[in-house]
Amino acid sequence: MQTEPFISDTGSLRLRWETRNEVTPGTGIFRVTLHSDVSGRALVLAVDARGVGRDTTYVNEDPRPFFLAVESANLDWTLAAEEGVAATALRQDQRRVEGR
Repeated sequence: MQTEPFISDTGSLRLRWETRNEVTPGTGIFRVTLHSDVSGRALVLAVDARGVGRDTTYVNEDPRPFFLAVESANLDWTLAAEEGVAATALRQDQRRVEGR
């Protein structure tokens, strides 16, 4: 199956996935490929997993419209694609305290 196209303004994506309910141990497969929605070509095999599990995968590409193609067999799965945003976290000793 493939997702609806989506636009990534940064090209940085976080893919969180989980597989469960494997029919027969050792037979479940889960693959997620990131495609360009402009050309349709496969850009990155982001997930290639067997069996029950969960993980987070980070993908960096040029900003553009994408879609995800998911191949699976013998298991249930969930997948979330989120846009990455650049940020800087301050260390505890750098945080400014404001008062009245």
